[in-house]
Amino acid sequence: MAKKKCKCECPEGLPAWLGTFGDLMSLLLCFFVLLLSMSTMNAKKVQEAIGSLAGALSVLEGGAKTEVSKNRNQIATPIEEKQETSQTVNKLSKAIQEFRQFTSGSRGPSITLEEGEEGFFIRLPADITFKPGSAEITDEDALLFLKRISLIIKEYLPKNIDIQIKGYTDNTPPPQTSPYTDNWELSAARALSVLKILIKDGVNPKQLSAAAYGEYHPIASNDTPEGRTKNRRVEIWFFAKKKELQNKVQKSVLDKAK
Repeated sequence: MAKKKCKCECPEGLPAWLGTFGDLMSLLLCFFVLLLSMSTMNAKKVQEAIGSLAGALSVLEGGAKTEVSKNRNQIATPIEEKQETSQTVNKLSKAIQEFRQFTSGSRGPSITLEEGEEGFFIRLPADITFKPGSAEITDEDALLFLKRISLIIKEYLPKNIDIQIKGYTDNTPPPQTSPYTDNWELSAARALSVLKILIKDGVNPKQLSAAAYGEYHPIASNDTPEGRTKNRRVEIWFFAKKKELQNKVQKSVLDKAK
């Protein structure tokens, strides 16, 4: 028995409401894509997440692991998370990457940007900036890099951030041709050399200080040439000022002495 044909002619294609629904979904997708493209990523938070993951997997340099504890959070006084600070970190990181690409990593250990308990710092291997037993920076690439760092500091670094230049050496005494009698003098001279270049390039001297550590704070073993190369370094530290904290400690000490 043949089927009865529909008396009314049904329109071909999708219902009209389904087309409107598809347009609405497309508009919503474009809206959320625009929101994502206009959002700003917090570089420091991303680096902290990467560091925590790397520590959990035990793949940090030197086999170190990251540990988060209540005691450490109370002792550490990190730089406050501000847009200016994040922008400074991003600019410094970009400058370091460009320096690596320009030098093609042909000089041993490369310049790195790392995070410490009280702030962040740039690690400059001494073999890039200094000749053995010398504290004079003559390499044009190193001078240009420090000039770039000075420009970033002047333009983006908040005024409440202090900068300390720290000099380190390995346990090998300076050569006889060196004007420095021991590693204390050599590390101090190298830190001051970097400090003076930053001042020459326009960094505010009130934000700067220098410190010498000689051979007594190694980050690698001095028993191998590779370890000694890592230990010869200059670090540029950025950390929040502690004048208020120091004043409180001083007042409490004076009160107890009375």
